[in-house]
Formats: sequence, structure tokens, C-alpha cells
Amino acid sequence: MAAEGNAPKIFPSSHKTVVILDHSPFMAEACGQTVDFDILPKQSRAAPGIIPLAPLAKSLWTCTVEAASEYARVVYDVYPPRSRDKLLKFVITDTEARSLNSWLEEEQSLSNVLQGLAVVGPPSDSDDAENCSVMHGLAMAVESLCEGSEKQLEHKASLSDPEEPVVNKGRVVCITTVKSQGHIQMLEECMQEAIVQHNKIAEAADKLPITHCELVLIHTVPVGADNNIQDQPNKEVSSLLSCEVHSVHSGRHIAAKLALLVQKHFHLTSTTITGIPMKEEQNASTSANYDVEILHSKDAHIEILKMGYDSSGFACSKDSFGRETVILKWCTPKTNIVELQYCTGAYRITPADVNSRPSSCLTNFLLNGRAVMLEQPRKSGSKVISHMLASHGGEIFLHCLGTGRSPLEDPPSISEGSGGRVTDYRITDYGDFMKENRLMPYPAPQDGQILPEKEAIAVLERTTRYWPLVISDTIIFNMASHTDPLPTLITKAALTEDEVVECQKAIYHLVGMESRSEPLPIPAMGTRGKGPKRDEQYRQMWAELDTLLRAHASTSINHQKVLECLQEIRRPAEEAKESSRKAGKKEEVVVKEERVMTEQSTAELAWQEIQRYKAMSERERSDFERGNTNNDHFRHRQQTEVSSPPIKKLKTSLEDSQGKQQGGPPSLLAIWTSRINSKYNSRHCEFAGRLTAEGNKAELYVNLQKDGTNGTSDKPSGVKQEKRGP
Repeated sequence: MAAEGNAPKIFPSSHKTVVILDHSPFMAEACGQTVDFDILPKQSRAAPGIIPLAPLAKSLWTCTVEAASEYARVVYDVYPPRSRDKLLKFVITDTEARSLNSWLEEEQSLSNVLQGLAVVGPPSDSDDAENCSVMHGLAMAVESLCEGSEKQLEHKASLSDPEEPVVNKGRVVCITTVKSQGHIQMLEECMQEAIVQHNKIAEAADKLPITHCELVLIHTVPVGADNNIQDQPNKEVSSLLSCEVHSVHSGRHIAAKLALLVQKHFHLTSTTITGIPMKEEQNASTSANYDVEILHSKDAHIEILKMGYDSSGFACSKDSFGRETVILKWCTPKTNIVELQYCTGAYRITPADVNSRPSSCLTNFLLNGRAVMLEQPRKSGSKVISHMLASHGGEIFLHCLGTGRSPLEDPPSISEGSGGRVTDYRITDYGDFMKENRLMPYPAPQDGQILPEKEAIAVLERTTRYWPLVISDTIIFNMASHTDPLPTLITKAALTEDEVVECQKAIYHLVGMESRSEPLPIPAMGTRGKGPKRDEQYRQMWAELDTLLRAHASTSINHQKVLECLQEIRRPAEEAKESSRKAGKKEEVVVKEERVMTEQSTAELAWQEIQRYKAMSERERSDFERGNTNNDHFRHRQQTEVSSPPIKKLKTSLEDSQGKQQGGPPSLLAIWTSRINSKYNSRHCEFAGRLTAEGNKAELYVNLQKDGTNGTSDKPSGVKQEKRGP
């Protein structure tokens, strides 16, 4: 390996990790979490003559070995030993310490570690517990970290200066049971002293001194047992050592803790693939959707980490142990996924639960040469395929697909914006802007002279304080013939008195245009329909001009004078608008008050009529109703006899006084009054003469008038004189 300049190569703490497993008699105790060993169904257990098997309980040693083996499996799957980037070394400690493997590539495998653990066997109760100490393992771990890996030795050999130091960092993960906080401090002191002593030996023996070491103590106790040890975050014990403490119960809890630590130690993250269609194991004709969790390098989600989970639209969830996972959805695209995809990175993966049936089915599916597209779950919008799973050479990789433009494509057009196609960019103005801000060689500045680059930056800052990108977003820059030279002069660093007058003339010219009601020369592109009215256009123009002048008002006093000129001219118009608006509000309030008073007086009159109607006797009510009827007959005759347009009749009756609502359905009072009238009309017997009469009057003694014209008698004809007796 060639030397990379003069800078020393830094090997991170994850390059070499020593895992210490406590093999003392205490680890032979039961973990407190039972396993149901009887595989018979519950119906068979209830049958007579069958004695169910008792559940089993694993020991603390078994749970520790399983969790540490899973820790090693994830590391070896994601970072294969041939890469020689992430190395693990297992140390067993009881009365003495012994190593199960070395830093050599051929010994970096899970099978080699499991064979060594099988030779060691479980801890025995007969061992001398007093002589068992984890300090033996810590001392061997420090000695192992001083041994250089193959990569470190190659790098040291390639250095031109043999005395140049190699930055040698490492990590020690110790799974044990501590007695108290004082015991933890004793282990830290032992580790610190061991590092100092072995660094002295390494310098004399041509080994690699430890630059820094991370000690991770995992205190484990049976499930349900009292745990008096608290978690401690990473703290610096010295410049050579840092320590952190994790207190956890055994069983599934220690397995979850090591699964979380392996992600933290080796820059890994979790992704859950949802919606995987699989056939049921019992019924092959049906299928269901399953989820599979995979682990991989955190660089596969580097875009998500930059933008954050919420802002990027990715879904993220946590389990009961606090592990985060990014959710991606199984996708079956219509296009051929075998074609070359625009990929920005590929990273090895490993299943989080390698023994589960969904993980096994997905792994076999991918190893058979198939590929799976993964999309981002979104609440709205079109789906975005961001990742792909495919195998290469018997290893499964997670491919990151580019969701943006590819460098291989044609460059984007200036008329295509982030929000869609935008066709009204100020392209011509932008070309002029670039010409005005070109840089060119300049002689070296003299003492006290401003640097040209700083002056250029200042000019660019003033010019871009207000510079709309789109034609439809501006008015004053689209009518340059009427606003010049105001937009150009206002961006200068200083204004003379003559330039201030020129700016004021431009403002007065716009005021004259508004007084003459001249239309503004605004282009019609980007707008649909007739567009805003003339008053609205002038309002927008004055608001934009105020924004432009306010952006430059702090440049100098003369710039402030231009802004004050605009404010003085616009103040009377704004005050007139404000007064008219207030007057309109007052008039509206007065109209509302009059309307309310009218409605209240009408309601009071109606209730008075109702009370008077209730107080009437039966005869008075009939006369009241008959009078209303006669008035209606009289008005009807007048309207039919007079050929002039009908005159609106006055409302005098109870029904007319309340009547129907204008332009709407009858009110509740009108309905109630009509019901009362119909009720009393049904009880009243109308006079027979009025029924046969024409008009409002009934003629009485019709026969008497006929006899008077014929005759001689003063008595009506047909009427005999009765003889009265004595």
C-alpha cells in the first residue's frame, strides 16, 4: 500500500474489537427466562397418559454466547473477513484468560469462533470463584490491541520513516457481572494501568502502542433479579481510555442490547421491507404479506440522514428496545428491472433474524438471480423507487438508486424549475446581470485600498437584495421605460443629489400615470383570463416599489430620502383609502342598527295585535275578520275599475301587519295567524244576503221597493191584514 502523503493513517476504533466473555461460575446460573420445549399441541397434552415436558431455562453463559455470536455474525456478513476492515477477537476469562482467535484473516470467521466456544464448554460450579476475575481478560485484551493487524503492519512497512507512529485505536466489549460502582471504577483503573504498561512494552518490542481505547462494560443479571447498576454514558477516563456501562437483564434483553450496540459500533442501520408477498406454509394456494428487517451500512440512507426522516418523506419506526428502522415497501415495477439502473452505491446486507422463514424466503429469492425494487412509502404523490436488492457473487447488496437527475442525461433546460415547467424566467435580464458582474484581472491593491474580491461581493449583494427570477413575479422590472433610471441607481453604493432627483422624477411619473388611469405595460404571459384590474395592478406596483426601496434604504442617507419621497406621496392616498374604509364600516353599522330597530318595532307591533286579538270577544273577532274581508273586496273593485297601474295596498290587518317575509317563505307568525283565522271562520255563519249580493252591500226589503213603484197599498203585497180580536 502506498503512503498517503505525510499524514498518518488513522485506524478507527471499529477496526479491532475484542469481545471478553466472563466464564466464572456465576454465569452458570439460570437466566430466568424459560423456553417451552414441548412441541406437541395443547390438545395432545390434555390426552390421558401423556406427561408434558417441563420448560427449559437457559443459563447466563448460553444467553451471553448466543448474543455475542449474533454480534459476530452481523459484523462478518456486512464486512467479510477478506476486506480486513473490521476484525473481532474473542477472549474467555475465568481463573485465566485465553484467546479463541487472532487478527489473521483465516481466523476471522464465525465458524472458527463457534468451534472455540464449543471447546471451552459451559462454566462449572466446581471452579474456584475467588480466583475467577475479569481482569485477566482485560489485560489480554490490551495486549491483543497492541498487536498490529495485517493492514496496520502493511501500512507501517510502507512508511518512509520507520519512527512515524501509526494511529492505533481499538474497542473492548466485556460481558460480565459487576458487584457495585466501586467494582466498575476498579476495572477502569485496571484497564488504564494495563494500557500504560503495554504501551511501554510495545515501544520497546516494535509493536503498536494504543492511541485510544473504548471500554464497553455490559452488566448482565437474570431476568427478574434486582439490578442496582445504572447505565453510564461514554465518559473520558483519560486521554487513552473512555468507558461506558450498560446494565441489562439476560435472555432476549441482552440479545437486543448487543443488536443495538453492533449498529452503533460499526456504523450500521436497520431497514424493514414491508409488503413481501409469500405463500403460506400450511396452505400453498394462499399468500400473505410479511416484513423482513435487514442490517446494512448507514451510508445506504445518507440522503435520509441529511434531510431527516420527516422532511424526506421516509417512514421510521422504533421497537420496544429503542432501535430505529427505515421502512421501504416491496415494489413490482412494470419495467424490466434487469436493465442497467442509475445506482449511486451498493452495500452488503444481512437479515436481522437469519432463522425466520420470511428472511430465508427473501434470501433464497435473491440468491436465485432475482432483484427486488423498493419504494418510499408516501402519503400522497407518485411513488419513488429509491433502492434495489440484488445479489452479486453469492452476496446480497442493497443498491441506492438515484432519485434525481443523472449526470449521464442532458443538462436541464433553464425553463424547467423545481415546481414544474416554468417558461417565463427573466433570461434576458439574467444575461445582462451576468455581464455587469463579470470578474477580470486587477492589479494588486495599494495599502488601504479595498480588495477587489470584497468589492465585487458587495456589489453582488446589493444587486441581488431584490431580484425576481420570474417575469410574472414583478411589475416594475417589466416597465423599464417608465421606471428607469430608478432600478439601476438604487443599487449603487452612494447616490448624489442629482441621482436622488432622478429617482424622485421616476416616482412622480408613476403617480401621474395612476392619476390619468393609464394601463400598466404588463406582459400577459403566465396569466389566464383577463388578469387583475387596473386598481389592483397599481396596488401591486406600489407594494413592489416599496419593497425595492426598503431593501436599499439602509445603504445611505440619500437612499433613505428616495424611500421617504415614496412614502410622502403615497401617504395621502393611503389615508383617503383608510378613511373611506372606516366611513364605509360606520355606514354599514348604522344601516344594521336601523334594520335591527325596524325589525324590533315590527315585532312589537305584531305582538300588540296578537294580544288585542286574544282579548276580543267572539262577536268582536267576527266583526274584525269581516272588516278585513270587506276591505279586501273594496280594494279589489278599485283595482278592476281603474285602468291605472295597481297601487300597493296598505297592510292594515293582523295578517298584513306581520305578513310574509319579503322574498321568502311565510313567517311563523303568519302561519299561526292564518290557522287562527281559519279556525274562527269555520264557526261563523255568514249572512245570506251578503252571499248573494254584488259588492260589499246587501239590499234589504227588495220586494217592498217593487210594490211601492206599482201601487196603491202602503203594505207589501201578499201580506194579509190580520184581524185582531177584541
